[in-house]
Amino acid sequence: MSRPYDPYHSPNPKRFYRSRQDKVIAGVCGGIAERFGWEPILVRVLLVLLTLFGLGPIAIVTYVVVWMITPRMPIGYGSMSPDEDAFWRGVQDRPRATFGTIKYTFMDLDERLKNLERAVTSDEWRLRQEFRDLEKGN
Repeated sequence: MSRPYDPYHSPNPKRFYRSRQDKVIAGVCGGIAERFGWEPILVRVLLVLLTLFGLGPIAIVTYVVVWMITPRMPIGYGSMSPDEDAFWRGVQDRPRATFGTIKYTFMDLDERLKNLERAVTSDEWRLRQEFRDLEKGN
């Protein structure tokens, strides 16, 4: 049975949720840290600095709004191997940027393959191979 279409579903498991483990008040700073792979204490220090240096009301209102609109992390969500976690951190959130990265990676691989084919099919390579075969025969 197929799942109904969900326009907000992404195969990337690195979605933004409020944290269940790293939380002091509501898990917003911990969720930001988990999403981007940062240390939660650094996010909290940044929020305190923003609050102390003149952006207090904006920082507090933003925190409360994010708290209200961001769901808590589902139970059992995010349990993946370190290799899988590293892979998904490398995937861009913007499809166009991800496509561009993949496109240029394949273009580079194609160019390297062409160079390899050119080297292997050249007369010089065949001559070197014959000399190696002669050296092994002695």
